[in-house]
Amino acid sequence: MNGDAMFKLSSLDEVNAFIEQNPLSFLYISRKDCGVCHALLPQLEKLLENDFRIALGLIDAEEVKEIAGRFSVFSVPALLFFVEGKEFLRQTRFVHTDLLKEKINKIVGLYGK
Repeated sequence: MNGDAMFKLSSLDEVNAFIEQNPLSFLYISRKDCGVCHALLPQLEKLLENDFRIALGLIDAEEVKEIAGRFSVFSVPALLFFVEGKEFLRQTRFVHTDLLKEKINKIVGLYGK
């Protein structure tokens, strides 16, 4: 993945700015003590590596406690995909990367038209 396309977000203000500044933005909300989170992130990076239009924002739910209330996220990992500031896709806890890839490709395809 292009190093410029992945960002660690440390505050709710940074998260809001990230969504606003990137027409296609993907939030990955996790916790340090979450084994599923750590196993899924490399798969997500691989899934997004060929589409540099999608910016990936990483958020530690323990560090940015307000994230749960802002996006109604109650379990991790939580993956939220935004198109021009609107949430188009949400996956939590158990994520099937093949299905996720299909959904992302469909959304990005519609966005590009």
